[in-house]
Amino acid sequence: MTSGDRAAADASLIGVSLITVTYNSADTLRRCWGGAQRPVDLEWIVVDNGSTDGSSDVARRLGAKVIEVGANLGFSAANNLGLRHANGQFIGFVNPDVVVDFSTLEELIGVARARGGLVAPQLLNTDGSEQPNGRGYPLLVAKIRNRLHGGDASYLLRSSDGAPRPVCWVMGAALLGERAAFEAIGGWDSRFFIYYEDKDICLRAWAAGIPVFLVPAARWVHGWARETTSLRWSAWRREIPSMLKFYTRYPEFLRGKRASRRAHPEIEAAVFGTDRAAVEESR
Repeated sequence: MTSGDRAAADASLIGVSLITVTYNSADTLRRCWGGAQRPVDLEWIVVDNGSTDGSSDVARRLGAKVIEVGANLGFSAANNLGLRHANGQFIGFVNPDVVVDFSTLEELIGVARARGGLVAPQLLNTDGSEQPNGRGYPLLVAKIRNRLHGGDASYLLRSSDGAPRPVCWVMGAALLGERAAFEAIGGWDSRFFIYYEDKDICLRAWAAGIPVFLVPAARWVHGWARETTSLRWSAWRREIPSMLKFYTRYPEFLRGKRASRRAHPEIEAAVFGTDRAAVEESR
C-alpha cells in the first residue's frame, strides 16, 4: 500500500470506533493489539473492568482511550459504557484476544450499510483454521451436542461461496455495525454479566428488522479459550445464571427447531429459507 493509499484508507475510517473490554488482559493486549498499525483516525476505546495487572497502562501505551471502571461491571455493561463514550458513527465491539485486520474494516462497513445490519468477520484460530463464530438457532440441545461432538452444519454456519452469510447470531468476540443500529435495540443487555449476551443482542437485532451477517472476506484471528470447556466451578458459576436468564426469555430454544422456526420467522426465512427449500425439493 502506498502512502497515498494509506491516507485514503485512514480518511475513510474517520467516524469508526472500536470498543474493547478488558479484565486483567495486559499480556493479551500486548500480543494481539501491539503489532498492527492502526489507522490514525480510528478511535480505540478500552473499558477496563478493574484490572490489577496494569491493563489500563498497556492500553494507553498502545494508543487507546481508556475508561477505568474500578470494578468488574461485566462484559455487557462495560460495552454499553464504551458506546456512550464513543465518537464514531460506526461501532465495533472487539475482544482483547482478537487480532484485527484493519484493511478489512471498509469491507465490513460496506456490508453493514448495504444490508442494514450487524456484521462480524470470519474468525480464525491461531493455526489459520476457521473458527465457527457464525451460529444457527441457539437450541439447548444443539449447544450440548456441539460441546460434546461439534460438526453440526445447521448450528455452525459458514459461507459456502465467500459471500456475506446471514446467521442467527455471532460470537461476541467481534460484532460491528452502525451506532444507530445498536442504539435502536438498546445496546447490550447488562443483565447478562458474561455469556449469552451475544445470542441475545443478535436475536433482538433480528426482531427489530436488523439482520446479522458473517462476512468471510474479513478474516480476523481470535485466540479463543472457552473457560467452561473445563470443570472449573468459577467459570460455570458465571455461565449458569446467564443460561437461565436466556432460556427463560427465549423458551422456544428449549422446545426444539419447530418452535424456534415459529417464533422467529424472519430468521428462518433469511438464514435457512434457501437451504430448507433445497432439502424439501430433493425429497
